[in-house]
Order: sequence, then structure tokens, then C-alpha cells
Amino acid sequence: MRLALATPIAAIGFALCTVATASAAPSCLKAERKVEEAAALRFQAREEARLGNHDRVCDTLDEVGDRYDEAKDAFEDCGAGIVAIDLRSETRALRAAKAVNRCD
Repeated sequence: MRLALATPIAAIGFALCTVATASAAPSCLKAERKVEEAAALRFQAREEARLGNHDRVCDTLDEVGDRYDEAKDAFEDCGAGIVAIDLRSETRALRAAKAVNRCD
């Protein structure tokens, strides 16, 4: 149940964005959206795995990784680097999910 972790990360990022300058806020909102997209894609990957569609699981997990990378960059751009560090644990969990599904 890693899906629940994406929401606190996005919440921390959003809270840090309110402290950041006004010009940086759009980057934080973009990052929050990318984390939410990643959570939705992780759910989709679990459903694909449940249905036995191995190729689609791997493709979806690759998309999750892309979203996390985009979110990390956006959080760093808006000055919320601490959230980018928290995303490292999510990317480690993603690598574990890829290993379990033999997506390497």
C-alpha cells in the first residue's frame, strides 16, 4: 500500500510551496500534480498485475518512474528540496516493484 505515501509527500511539498516565492509556486504545484499522477499510475500497475498483463505492468511502472523524476526536479526548482529527498524512498519502492514484476 505505497499509494497512501504519495499524498503526504505532495502535502509537504504544497506546504513548502506556500512559504516559497510566488514565482516558484507553479513549480511546486506541477510537482504535486506529478506525484498524484504517479500514485494513480501505481494503482493502474497493480490492477494490470492483478489482471496478468505483464507487459503493461512494466510499461506503467516505467511511466511512474518518469513522473517521480519530473516531480523531484520540480520540487527542487521551487525550493522544496527536502520533498525531492523523500521521493527517493518512493523510487526505491518502485525499483522493488519492478524487480518483483521482472521488469528489468
